[in-house]
Amino acid sequence: MSPRFSPLIKRIAHDGSDPWALHWRARAAHAAGEDVIVLSVGDPDLDTPRAVVEKAVERLRAHDTHYTESGGRAPLREAIAAAHIERTGQPVTADNVIFLNGAQNGLFVSSLVVAAPGDEVITFDPMYATYPATLRASGATMVRVAAPASQGFHPDLDAFERAITARTRAVFLATPSNPSGAVLTEREVDRLATLAERHSLWIVSDEVYSGTAPEGRVPSLGARLPTHVLTVSSLSKTHAMTGWRCGWIIGPADFVAHADLLAQCMIYGLPGFIQEAALVAVGMRHEAEADVRAYCRARRDTFFGALDGLAAAQPLLPDAGMFMLLDVRASGLAAAEFVAGLYEAERVSVLDGAVFGRETAGFVRVCYATEETTLVEAARRIRRFCAGLKTPG
Repeated sequence: MSPRFSPLIKRIAHDGSDPWALHWRARAAHAAGEDVIVLSVGDPDLDTPRAVVEKAVERLRAHDTHYTESGGRAPLREAIAAAHIERTGQPVTADNVIFLNGAQNGLFVSSLVVAAPGDEVITFDPMYATYPATLRASGATMVRVAAPASQGFHPDLDAFERAITARTRAVFLATPSNPSGAVLTEREVDRLATLAERHSLWIVSDEVYSGTAPEGRVPSLGARLPTHVLTVSSLSKTHAMTGWRCGWIIGPADFVAHADLLAQCMIYGLPGFIQEAALVAVGMRHEAEADVRAYCRARRDTFFGALDGLAAAQPLLPDAGMFMLLDVRASGLAAAEFVAGLYEAERVSVLDGAVFGRETAGFVRVCYATEETTLVEAARRIRRFCAGLKTPG
C-alpha cells in the first residue's frame, strides 16, 4: 500500500473539472503563434512601470538577494500603511501591515489564522475561484450567501444575517467583486460592520481591485471596524505586477503578529530586491492607478459597446475591475458549452461563470484588460458565434 495523503488534499481539490484547463490550453496555442484571443485571466496587457523594474535591477546588482524579515521590511510596511490611511482614513502603522507573496497568499494566511475545523466561514456567491479551496484549507466549512444577478450581484444581507450561527467565525468578500465588478455601497458596508461587531466576526475584505474604482477607493470596512477587519490588497492589478507577487494584509497588530509566525514557516521572507521595487511602486501609486483606471474604463466601454444588444451573450456593465460578465442564458447553451464552443469555433478563450459560484451559472466571464483592437475583434467573433447558434424558439 502507498502512504496516505493528508485530508487537506481533498479539501482544496476542484469541485469539478479544472476550471483553468481551457485557459492554459489557449495560452499554449497563443504562445505557439496560433490566432487565439485569450480573455480568460485577469493579467493586464500592460508593462510594469519602468521605474519599478529599474529599482529591482539596481538592487539585484547591489546583491540584495539575502534573507529578509518574514513580514516585510519596515520602510515598505510604513509606505503601505501611509497609502492605506490616505485611501481609507483608517489610522494604521507599520505594525498593522504584513507583506506577503501576493494577495492570494494574504487570503490563505487570513483563512488559517482566523478559522479552524468546526468553524463556518461565510462568503458571497459569486466569489473568486480560489476562495473555496482557500477557506476549506483551514478545516472550516464554507457557507455561501447569494449575491444574485437580480440585485446586480450585490450581497443579500438579510440572507447573510440569517446564515450567521454560533459557529460562524468570519466572512470573506471582495469589493470590487471578481467576477462581477460590483462595489459594496456605504449602506452595505455599514450593515456588514454592524453585524460583524454584534456577532464577533472577522471580515476579510479583498480589495485588490480598489485602485480601479472611481477615484481609486471603495467604502472602507477597515475604517468602520478596524478591530475586526483584515484588508487584503496588492500591486498586481494597478501596477501590472501579477508575476512579482507583492501583496499584503492590514489588520490589528495582534493578528499581524500571528500571521508573521505563519509567514516564518511558509515563505520566510520575500526577496529584498522585490521589496525595494514594491516600495517604488507604492510611492507612484497615484500615477499608476490613474493610468489603469483610464485604461480599464476605456476598454470596458469599448467592449460593452461592441456587444451591446446581443441577446445571446448580453454584457453586464461592471462598476470597476477588469472583468465583464456576459449573460448567455438566452443562447440555448449551458455556459460551459458556450465557452467550449466559442473556443473551438472562434478561438476566443473566456471562463465559465460557474467557476465563481451558483449565481453565475449561465454567465461567462471576460477580462477586458487588453488592447482595444483585440477586444473589438473578440466581440466580432462572439457575435459571429452567436449568430450561428440555434436558440430555443
